[in-house]
Amino acid sequence: MFYQIKMKDHIRIPPREFGKELNASLITQIKAKYEGYIDKEVGVVIDVLEINEIGKGIIIPGDGACHYEVVFDVVSFKPELQEVVMGKVTDVADFGAFVNIGCMDGMVHISQTMDDFVSFSKDKVLLGKDSKKTLKIDDDIVARIIAVSYKDPSNPKIGLTMRQQYLGKPEWSEDNKVANEKSANEKSEKSEKTTGKKEGKEAKESKGKK
Repeated sequence: MFYQIKMKDHIRIPPREFGKELNASLITQIKAKYEGYIDKEVGVVIDVLEINEIGKGIIIPGDGACHYEVVFDVVSFKPELQEVVMGKVTDVADFGAFVNIGCMDGMVHISQTMDDFVSFSKDKVLLGKDSKKTLKIDDDIVARIIAVSYKDPSNPKIGLTMRQQYLGKPEWSEDNKVANEKSANEKSEKSEKTTGKKEGKEAKESKGKK
């Protein structure tokens, strides 16, 4: 999920920036420090939106730069459990598929790619045994986040699933709809035949009693 977050930090303006417009220099330094910054509470910082407050500049002896206490807004992406995300398959292995979800990468274990027995082919395609569904590099998909780990803060791990209805490749939902309609029609026809046989049997029994 995307968030707008207010942050506060001491930002260093090097001497080469002296004389330039202060707000622009601060934005440049904040972007250099925070864009791509990853934190468990914040997620991954995508961009710096604006500066809200600028404190007095302080020059630290022996440094030469000027330090400002700055309050600023950033936009970040923080993956949330059970959140549904859109992504693109970037790689496929025998254990699953790697998916880019815009700001981060996630992984779909082979057991979570589809509700079917799945096999891996040498040309990097995951194939469903009964459904004949395929998953390959560059496929656009919809998935749900089922695990988030910040054990390595610089490279969080995101687990995804596509087994539920309406997840996976867009065409899978259409295939499921057709399959469900076919199954419903078959059940309806079977029910009508059963009802017809039952009514015929009851009619014969009633005629026999007379």
